[in-house]
Amino acid sequence: MDNIFGMQSGRYDDIIGMKHHVSERHQHMSMHDRAAQFAPFAALTGHGAAIAETARLTDDRLELDESRKAALDQILSDIMASGRRENVCIEYFIPDERKSGGRYEKIDGIISKVDICRKIIVMEDGTEIPVDDVVDIVSDVHSE
Repeated sequence: MDNIFGMQSGRYDDIIGMKHHVSERHQHMSMHDRAAQFAPFAALTGHGAAIAETARLTDDRLELDESRKAALDQILSDIMASGRRENVCIEYFIPDERKSGGRYEKIDGIISKVDICRKIIVMEDGTEIPVDDVVDIVSDVHSE
């Protein structure tokens, strides 16, 4: 026997002609929200960040010889002994927090003090530079 749609009668005959149910309690879901249900699942969340971190390059730390260390100490001593507010450019190494190596940075400014006990150069802007990380100091008076 055929139903009203010209199909053979079957087990869904009782619901085929019914209207689509619309809830009185819940709002109709927007097309955007409905589509979001079927968006692809990112199973490897963070994987891209891990690959980027592995690919990020760092510089190796240079080991200064004793004569270069002595020359830098002398430049630093001369700057501090002069008592002048001398503008300097200091190049120093910053170790990487996540992997071996690091990067070299330069800072221009005036040295506020040298803390001999902590072995730190303190710049006027508050930047603290470990003396052992310094690879070059250039000033108006002292340049190499």
